Amino acid sequence: MEVTERKENPLLDRVEIRFVWNHANSPTPSLSDMRAAAAKAEPGAKKELVFVKDVNTRFGMPQTTGLALVYGSAESAELEPEYVKTRHSSESEVKAADPEPEPVQEDAAGDTPEDDEPEGGDE
Repeated sequence: MEVTERKENPLLDRVEIRFVWNHANSPTPSLSDMRAAAAKAEPGAKKELVFVKDVNTRFGMPQTTGLALVYGSAESAELEPEYVKTRHSSESEVKAADPEPEPVQEDAAGDTPEDDEPEGGDE
């Protein structure tokens, strides 16, 4: 990952990093990979306070560009919308928050209410 622009934003307590990632002979990097690389590029950054936005990979080109927002504290990271925080949380946290729906139970005889009606039309 190559940092093309680094801008400090003291009002929002964050550093805004524009990056280019050349990934020839490898797949497009995952969101987790981009977060880890951005945290490594900024000294003292914590991975859980890094949010990656504006990611763009052009068709047929092994190059990804994007914007990483590195916050200085958890309080300042509260500025990010809830859907962005959910997207950046780990998969195990998301699965724990969304319980699986319970299966539909049938009657003991396997009948449904539609089976109890007599067949035939108006007589």
